[in-house]
Amino acid sequence: MEYSSALEMATDKSPTTNQSGAARIELPGQFRFGGAMRAAAILAVFLVFTLACMPIQFVLLRLNKKWARTFPYWYHRRVCRLIGIRHEVSGQIASDQPVLIVANHVSWLDIPVLSAVAPVSFVAKSEVGTWPFVSWLAKLQRTVFVNRSRRTETSEVANTIRNRLLSGDALILFAEGTSSDGNRVLPFKSALLSSVFPRADNERSEEIVVQTLAVTYTHIHGIPLGRADRNLIGWYGDMEMGSHAWELLSAGPIDVRVQISEPKQLASFSDRKQLAQVTEQEIRGRVVSALRNAAS
Repeated sequence: MEYSSALEMATDKSPTTNQSGAARIELPGQFRFGGAMRAAAILAVFLVFTLACMPIQFVLLRLNKKWARTFPYWYHRRVCRLIGIRHEVSGQIASDQPVLIVANHVSWLDIPVLSAVAPVSFVAKSEVGTWPFVSWLAKLQRTVFVNRSRRTETSEVANTIRNRLLSGDALILFAEGTSSDGNRVLPFKSALLSSVFPRADNERSEEIVVQTLAVTYTHIHGIPLGRADRNLIGWYGDMEMGSHAWELLSAGPIDVRVQISEPKQLASFSDRKQLAQVTEQEIRGRVVSALRNAAS
């Protein structure tokens, strides 16, 4: 179904400059009502579509694991079309190997954006499993929840992640441990990678590969995002999700660049600290490059 065709009420935006000279996108007053109408239309279609899909995924989780992996991919591709996400993807996620994807994290929008690239699940903090409505979607996508305050659960979580990888799941881990404003990549926390690092007593761990994924939001309505505008996408700190989502959906079509590396054997890294260092440097370099190219 072409959801986007019913939502061509996208608002026009014009760039201004702030005191630092950086381009800033502002919504002309006469189009603000159109932006609100766009957000309301998207939310209405999203809720109807999502509530219709949730029982299907619930049944698939119990009857067909292969379809349960791929149905969220189908769903999120249509959600991204509805929102107006335009992907530019380089590289691809390995489909014939157990793969851990290490990524940077900018916003709640990362979930549909990355889920529309390939059939994936996520490793998330346990708090996500308590959020209203969001927790249902996360559980239906077979998210692995990690309680960072309970180290006694580390071994159990490690086994869960390892078994999921070896069973054919592709898991995305946000190694920063939180989201950023989109202008930078935060330092990676090597402790978050300890749960996936191979142990000597698990021979099959050498089958697992690692790929990095750099996500960069570059344009809204075709206009390059400046430093001052990326908090329209970035969801971080104490930002309230509802108001942030409303403003973002009101803004218009969004361009995002997703850069995926070639797979490397997880066992080729000496320890979790080296894994964190190498993946952080690789992702930071790609994000910086994407931001520069978008501004030029």
